[in-house]
This record gives sequence, C-alpha cells and structure tokens, in this order.
Amino acid sequence: MRVFISADIEGVAGVVHREHTAREGREHDRARMLMTGEVNACIEGALMAGATEVVVNDSHGTMRNLIPEAMHPEAEYITGSPKMLAMMEGIAAGFDAAIFLGYHARMGNDGILNHTFHGGVIQNIKINHRDMGEIGLNACIAGVFGVPVVLVTGCQHAANEALEFMPMIETAVVKQTINRQTAKHASPQKAKNLIKQKTVEALSRLREMSPVVVQGPFRVEVTYLHSGLADAAGILPIVERVNPTTHRFETDDFVAAYRYIRSLITIAGALS
Repeated sequence: MRVFISADIEGVAGVVHREHTAREGREHDRARMLMTGEVNACIEGALMAGATEVVVNDSHGTMRNLIPEAMHPEAEYITGSPKMLAMMEGIAAGFDAAIFLGYHARMGNDGILNHTFHGGVIQNIKINHRDMGEIGLNACIAGVFGVPVVLVTGCQHAANEALEFMPMIETAVVKQTINRQTAKHASPQKAKNLIKQKTVEALSRLREMSPVVVQGPFRVEVTYLHSGLADAAGILPIVERVNPTTHRFETDDFVAAYRYIRSLITIAGALS
C-alpha cells in the first residue's frame, strides 16, 4: 500500500497565529516541530496499517517546514518551491490513499487561520458555481490520479468542510476553533495519538473510500481581496474580468485549472 501525505501547518495542534506560520515568525520553529511530530504520527499509523511506501509533501508557505533530522526514517518527503502541483506535488497514479494533515477551512468559512492558498490575495474560488477551498481543490487533484482522500486532520471546521465534500472520510480534530486566531488544543502527545489512531482506521476502511471525480468543462471564478490584485493577475491571457475583483476562465482539464489558479495567485501575490 502506497500512501501520500500533504502536510500543511495551520491545522496542527498548538498553531493559532502568524508568528507560528510565517517564516520570520518568532514561534515558527516551534510550529515546525509540532507539524513534524504530527506528520511522524501519521507515518507511524500508515506503517501500522500496512503501508509499504509513504511520501510526504511539505505543503505550507515556502514548503520548507518539515525538520529533516526529526523525520520518520521510513518515509520520503518533498520540500521546496515552486512546485508544479503545489500542495499536491508528488501525487500520482499508483498511490492507494491520500491524507491531508494540518489542513484548515477555506476563506469565508469559520476556522482557525482560514484562507484559500494565500490569505493576502484570495477572497474566494468557485468551480462550476461551487465554493472551493484547499481541501476540495486538492481532493479533486488526487481524484484525477484515481487516489481517494481518506483522512483530514485539523480543527472542527476543517473536518466539517471535508465531510461536506467527502462524506465517507475520516477526520482527526486536534483542536477546536474559538475564533480565527484562538483555539482549544489537544496536547501534542494526544494530538499525535489521535492522528495515528485515525490513520490506521482510515486506511482500514480504504475499500469504502472513493476518489473525488469531477467532470469538465470547468468554469472557474477567482475573486481577490481587492481590485489591485485583479489588475496584476489580469496579465494571464486566459482570464476574463467579470467585475473589479473577479476573473473567470474555462478549461476541460482540472489539473490545468489548478495550475492556472496557482499562477493567478502567484502573480497577484507579488503585489500583496
């Protein structure tokens, strides 16, 4: 059994603030330690469930957060950016399951540090009129390769967002959001124990899980926080500007849609 883990940081127990998530943050190294600990617990659960290969993609910010010296020796991991598939770099046909660790709710929902890809750029992303955050978009990328997402870890709102999109999925709630920068956490050890347990349970139910398969054509709307960001991203010729803060484009290829979205965010992000 081959398992792919996409690891973010906002949904990790103990993380609530930009000082945890930003490269220059005073508590960033502590958050990296907590993130690596939860990743290792997930790896241990996957191995207990019979995984023969585990690949972890560092999916937060600069994508250089996992602490190499502390990583579980039985897993391989991908770090650095840019990446063609960003948070889903490394996913491929042949993986049996994907796990989203330390994830958060989309911008516009409740949830700790909620945002969609870039908190300083994106207000909302819609595909075929459905609001999409990182959980939904990344699950669809996994689905392109025939890989089901079996577990999402994070706060209760991230869990609920995952269940709305994938009703059969397992979730591990390691903290309860109080407001966007305040949460009640499980201790690091309890969080790791829960993640390990839920990983085993999720992989034991693998036959019940199905990939998220979406059919094109895809009508994509990207709404930015302000019109200046749309001005900057409008350089990408595929987009049509439908109002001061929103671009629209269409494609039959979901991977292309994902890459266009990431490109728009990168261009707009240079201005933020």
